Amino acid sequence: MSKSLARVRAAIEAAGLTSDIHEVTNARTAQDAADTVGCHLDQIAKSIIFRAETCGQAVLFLTAGGNRVCADKATALAGEPLGKADAQLIRAQTGFAIGGVSPLGHLNPIRAWLDPRLLEFDTVWAAAGTPRHLFPLNPHLLPGLTGAHPAEFTE
Repeated sequence: MSKSLARVRAAIEAAGLTSDIHEVTNARTAQDAADTVGCHLDQIAKSIIFRAETCGQAVLFLTAGGNRVCADKATALAGEPLGKADAQLIRAQTGFAIGGVSPLGHLNPIRAWLDPRLLEFDTVWAAAGTPRHLFPLNPHLLPGLTGAHPAEFTE
């Protein structure tokens, strides 16, 4: 088991939840992930990382699979200009590779916001630390587990 996957499993279990991680063959896109687990596209919780230009830290926007982050709205929430986060910054701050960034189990604290669309479902699916692993979760637990603030930031 990879270190990233083990860290997510440990974070799930530390939260008192059942670790129900699924290995999948095709989750390259949110639509692929939704098709693989048999859910609505918007039940895929995408972890979108930006670089906060003033402080150089990563910031996280958890968004529904069919939504896109609006750069202007995200910048307003972050309170500073946002730029593209490179793979090195993402790995250094979260401990995850691009494509496997989980909302849980980050190596370092991260400022985060949550797309309210995710809260319309009983269950959402998120990356479990690798591009090939997903786990289901009640989205209403995300703010408490991740520190993410529900906010409007999509196009």
